[in-house]
Amino acid sequence: MKAILLTKYGPPEVLQLQVIEKPIPKDNEVLIKIHATNITKGDCELRSFTFPFWIWIPLRIVMGIFIPRKKILGGYLSGEIEQVGKDVKRFNIGDQVYGISGFTFGGYAEYLCLPDNPKANVLVPKPPDMSWEEAATVGLGGMEALHFLRMANLTNGQEILINGAGGSIGTYAVQLARFYGAVITCIDRKEKQDMLLSMGAKHVIDYLKEDFSKNGLKYDVIFDIVGNISIGKAVKSLKSKGVFLIANPKLSHIFQRLWVSKTKNKKVLLDFTKHKLDDMLYLSELFEKGVIKPKIDKLYPMERIVEAHHYVESGRKEGDVVLSVDVNRVIEEKVQQ
Repeated sequence: MKAILLTKYGPPEVLQLQVIEKPIPKDNEVLIKIHATNITKGDCELRSFTFPFWIWIPLRIVMGIFIPRKKILGGYLSGEIEQVGKDVKRFNIGDQVYGISGFTFGGYAEYLCLPDNPKANVLVPKPPDMSWEEAATVGLGGMEALHFLRMANLTNGQEILINGAGGSIGTYAVQLARFYGAVITCIDRKEKQDMLLSMGAKHVIDYLKEDFSKNGLKYDVIFDIVGNISIGKAVKSLKSKGVFLIANPKLSHIFQRLWVSKTKNKKVLLDFTKHKLDDMLYLSELFEKGVIKPKIDKLYPMERIVEAHHYVESGRKEGDVVLSVDVNRVIEEKVQQ
């Protein structure tokens, strides 16, 4: 089978398309013929290993100190069950599925074996009207946005500021916030303004030209997906009992949140998303009801993975970038305007 291998840590050029042996499922595993996988910022960070110092060492020990142990990236995927082990109960040959492969990764390949274990990975049936490419994006953006907005208990009429609204998580967060009835202000590049307004945002702030903390406006919830808003700025721009959500916290955020909780009537919440089967099924329901619509910027074939990683790292993507793994399908590079 074809697979994109991470040969060493470094720039996108370290990724190489090679032919390797097709995996064989164990008794408790399914063999998935992968159709699409999401190319994420997290993939780029694992490839280049650009992490904050406080997690760099432990993560490097897990992932491989000198040479990557996880050779095939890609944690969010869609595909079809081609083979099932004799102990598998939830799936049958031919089932169309999508979800999260967890720490197994493996999405940058034509085939992947995953255990029939919701604690190790999250696989659910793909809605018939959801494309393979759309399905590959839900596990990251949908699950992260749902998790954090639930933490804030966002309700009808509240005002929310979403930093990094034009990316994978942000585009889902905007749609979910609209579903909850919130008044949405977004922070991102100017060129993403039309897309965000069409999704339900009321205002869009160009971070290159305006500092949101200096406009005098207050919000019930600030959702910082990027992780570059200081707690001081956030607290200044929150209403009484407001909530600051941090999806990508720095070490300073962890310590400063204790000070806020003791001295202010505001909350700073940071967490890591817990991947739950029920949450993925709920997102499928929201898709079928038209509440969420995955926003795919570009599709790339496996042969152009280096170019795809460069594009994701540029910060210009609108929504998600997807790798089309099924070499027999014809794809269009730009699928949404």
